[in-house]
Parts: sequence; C-alpha cells; structure tokens
Amino acid sequence: MKTNSFIAGRLRESNIKPSPQRIKILEYLANYPCHPTVDRIYSALLPDMPTLSKSTVYNTLKILRDARLVREVTIEENEVHYEYAIKAHGHFRCLDCGEIYDFQADAEEINTDELRGFYITEKDIYFKGVCGQCLKRDNQTEK
Repeated sequence: MKTNSFIAGRLRESNIKPSPQRIKILEYLANYPCHPTVDRIYSALLPDMPTLSKSTVYNTLKILRDARLVREVTIEENEVHYEYAIKAHGHFRCLDCGEIYDFQADAEEINTDELRGFYITEKDIYFKGVCGQCLKRDNQTEK
C-alpha cells in the first residue's frame, strides 16, 4: 500500500506540486490497480473530497500522464482507463464483463525490424477475449 508521503515524494521527484487532489488521485491509482476511468476515480474519491471536480481529475491525470507517472490504457477507442506507471506489461480486456487484466509482457522485446526508419511514439500490447471467470460462469450456466 503506497502512503501519502511516498506519493508526495513521487510527485516532487517529477517536479509536480503535491496538492491534496494530486496525492489522492495518484494514491488511488497506485493502491487500486483496477484500470479505472475518470468517472470511477471521481466517484471513488468524492466521498472523502466533496469539493473535487471532474475537471480536476482530468487535469491531474493529464499532468501525471505527461510526467509518466500514470499511463492511459485505451483498448477501446471511446473509453480511456488509467493505471499507475509501473513495469512493462500487456493488457487483456474481457468482452463479457469488461474487466481489464494485466499480464507479463514487454513491448520492447517485440521485433520491429520491419519498422526501421519509423518513429514509434507508443508501444502497447492488448488482447481481447473472454476471461477465465466468465468462461467458467458460462460453462456452469450451460449445464
């Protein structure tokens, strides 16, 4: 569990003023790796921060993203999820329940020789399918 002081230190290391809103948003992402959307972050923090606005969440996430403290996960074009920027990994989105799962993978390891002469700005590994829990549930309902 990442503490307020740890999070404030991470912000300072990135030359970001550690305001209470920034600390709480980054702390939420660090401690709850559920790939939340802006709405989910806002709803989760609102009871403890009644003056929080969605625009503050959006602005803070932009600052954190630009500082590479958080990553945007855009498996679906119309929905952006966020995560605390940690080690390289891939994402799997369940088409039944909508959950996003992390799995060990490193986009740097993928051979990109065919792209020599290209300027790559982003590397992501995304899979889509049906998760094990949904498959198990579907198999149980078929019996």
